[in-house]
Amino acid sequence: MFSFKKIFNAQGFAGMSGRRTEHRNFRIPLIGEKAPSFTCDSTSGKFTFPYDYGTCWKILLSHPLDFTPVCSTELIELAALQEEFDKIGTVLCAVSTDPLEIHKQWKKALEKIEYKNNSQVKINFPIIDDADLVIAKLYGMIHRESDNNRDVRGVFVIDPDNNIRAEFFYPMEVGRNMEELFRTVVALQTADEHKVMTPANWKAGKDFLVPFPVKAHISAMSKESGEYYQYSWFMIFKRGISGDSRKRN
Repeated sequence: MFSFKKIFNAQGFAGMSGRRTEHRNFRIPLIGEKAPSFTCDSTSGKFTFPYDYGTCWKILLSHPLDFTPVCSTELIELAALQEEFDKIGTVLCAVSTDPLEIHKQWKKALEKIEYKNNSQVKINFPIIDDADLVIAKLYGMIHRESDNNRDVRGVFVIDPDNNIRAEFFYPMEVGRNMEELFRTVVALQTADEHKVMTPANWKAGKDFLVPFPVKAHISAMSKESGEYYQYSWFMIFKRGISGDSRKRN
């Protein structure tokens, strides 16, 4: 039987001071760079990231520690949005420095929880074993002032060409907004598809910003096409797509 004591011993609480790594200035891959590749084992089996996922969008999400409160809420909320991410062609991968057996037991425990009076979730995305810190080093997810060898709360959004398009880092104490991760992917997809930019607080179906400066759009506005409008000469909007299937309530 997998006991509380066994879990915490396996996670290294018995000797954390001895688990510090000497060199923790691991480089963070930047927006626009290729996503570093790795082969791993996970709760969904072995695979090579990102190549085994082909030409879809990908989210790699790190968390500090299994069987902890903030991380548990994050995985449950992410699992609740799996179908929505599927609809926009985006695969999810979670990773921490816990060993695979701990991941499996945590996954089972999370799938039994009825969080916020919602039904139980099924975690269909892989939780990756990075006990040897290979992925943490590749993606710069262990920061100088973080505790021991634990990942910070990192997120990498990767496009179909395996380029990093967005990245986020949160401290240990603050849980991430999974709806914002979804919104970010949709915004990037929209920008790529329509050659536009998205304003602050943008959501699918809302109006876009026109890249500045574009004279053709100003000309179209002068013809009163109704497709464009402006708040200033440097803030030109294009009307959104009301029937965008990626729109969430």
